[in-house]
Amino acid sequence: MAVPYTIKPLHYLALLLGACRPRIGGIAFTFAIAAAGYGLSQLPGLHYAGQMACAILLAVLYRHFLGYPHSLQQGIQFSSKNLLRLAIILYGVKLNVNQVLQEGMGLLARDACVVVFAIGVTLLLAKWLRADMKLSLLLGIGTGICGAAAIAAVSPILRAREEDTAVSAGLIALAGTLFAVTYTLIRPLLGLTAMQYGTWSGTSLHEIAHAALAAAPAGEDALALALLAKLGRVFLLVPLCLALIFIQRRISKRAGGAGEEQAPLQYPWFLVGFAGMSLLGSSSWGQAVIHAAPAAMNGLTMVTTFLLTMAMVGLGLNVSLRNMGAGVLKALAAMLITSLLLAIWTYVSI
Repeated sequence: MAVPYTIKPLHYLALLLGACRPRIGGIAFTFAIAAAGYGLSQLPGLHYAGQMACAILLAVLYRHFLGYPHSLQQGIQFSSKNLLRLAIILYGVKLNVNQVLQEGMGLLARDACVVVFAIGVTLLLAKWLRADMKLSLLLGIGTGICGAAAIAAVSPILRAREEDTAVSAGLIALAGTLFAVTYTLIRPLLGLTAMQYGTWSGTSLHEIAHAALAAAPAGEDALALALLAKLGRVFLLVPLCLALIFIQRRISKRAGGAGEEQAPLQYPWFLVGFAGMSLLGSSSWGQAVIHAAPAAMNGLTMVTTFLLTMAMVGLGLNVSLRNMGAGVLKALAAMLITSLLLAIWTYVSI
C-alpha cells in the first residue's frame, strides 16, 4: 500500500516540532493526516465518503504499516480527547431547538422511536451473532442519533476503548455514505413526494451530512425537512446521555457492593457546552447572527468538522488491524442489517 508512505514526511516534520514541544508535534501530526484525509475526500468517488472516513482510514493504515508514533503520543491524545470535546461543543450550534419544539411532540416521539429501534435491534442482532456488545452499542447509538458525533459523546460514559470508538465512527461514516448514495439512486423509483422523501432521509440516515447528501437532489423543501427530522434525533443526544449515566452508575453500584462505586463515572461536562451552544444558537440573537453571517456559520461548520476529523485521527491511530477479530465484522453486520430494517420501517410508516 503506497498511501501510508506518502505521510512519512509528515511524521518527520511532526517529530521535528515534537522535539521542541511534544504536544505541538502530536497535534500537528493529527492535523496533517486530517488535511490529507480532506484532500483525499475531494477526489472523484471518494467525496461521497467524506473527510472523516478518509482520515480515519489513513490513520489506521499508518498505524498498521508504520506503527504508532509514540514520541508524539502526548499531542495525539490531546487531539483525541480535548479537540473531540471542543468539536462536540461547537456541534451544538447546528441544533436549532426552536425548530424541533415547533414541530411538537409528534416529531420527537417519532425520532425517539427511531433511536430505540436502532439501539434495540442492533443489540438483539449482536447478541444473536455473538458480536462485540460494547462496539455494537456504539454502532446502534450512532445509527439512531447522529453518527460519529453521538459515538464520541457517549464513549466516555460507556468507558469504551478508544479503538472501539474509532472503529465504530469509521464504520458509521462509511455505512451512512453507502446508504445516502443508494437513496439518491433509488429516489425516482420510490413514488414519494419531495416532502415525504426528505422526511424519510432525515428519519433514517446516520449523520446530518448523510441526510443532506441524500435529500439535496430532491430540492430545497426536501432538504429542509430532512435536516429538521435529523435535528430531532440530535436533540435526543443529551437525554440519552443522561439515561446512560444513570444506568452506568446503577451498574457500578451493584458491582461495587454496599453502595460503593468502583472506578467512579465522571460526568461528561462537554455535554453542558453542547446544550449551551444549542440554546445560544437557537436564541433570537443567535438566529440573527446566523442569518446575517451565513459565510461565518459555514466556516464554523467546516472548523467543527475538521476538529472532529483530527480527533478521529487520534483515535484511529489506536486501531490495530492485526488485533481486530470476528467480533468487529459481526458488529458491522448487525449495524448494516439494522440500518436496512430502519430504512424499510421508516419508508413504510411515512
